[in-house]
Amino acid sequence: MKNFKTLFFTAALFIGMMGFAQAQSKVAHISTQELISAMPETKAAEAEIEKLGKTYEADIQSMITEYQNKAKQYEAEVDTKTDEENQKRGLELQTMQQNIQQYRGTAQQEMQKKELDLLKPITERAKAAILKVARAQGFDYVLDSSQGSGVIMSDGKNLLDDVKKELGF
Repeated sequence: MKNFKTLFFTAALFIGMMGFAQAQSKVAHISTQELISAMPETKAAEAEIEKLGKTYEADIQSMITEYQNKAKQYEAEVDTKTDEENQKRGLELQTMQQNIQQYRGTAQQEMQKKELDLLKPITERAKAAILKVARAQGFDYVLDSSQGSGVIMSDGKNLLDDVKKELGF
């Protein structure tokens, strides 16, 4: 009877340990920054953003050049004009300067909006692939191991290569 109790206790302990082992969550990690930067769509989006940035920069440079030319012209003609005309010219230069600053701000906002519009579908595609691979491999949690994401140690399964394969690159 004593052997039976010991055997029963051992079996119950063994079954409990098996349940505990199965109850543990499986955790993996992936560097989403590395994944997204490796995606071909990201390179195309970055090229488009860079092109737009160069267009804005050229426009701003053109406005600055026009402002500088007018300022030099007005400076050279200051003695030949009346005080009223010089004041009007000063206001015109101030307005031009404000327009340049306003255009810079607008350009920056448009660049940020364009970047968000271009990168949102890319990040959504990456997230969907991460979820698909993680679920297929039975992971309960996937941590982002990108720089500054808060993951201190990442010795677990790295899904980067599997997700890249899922995305076809």
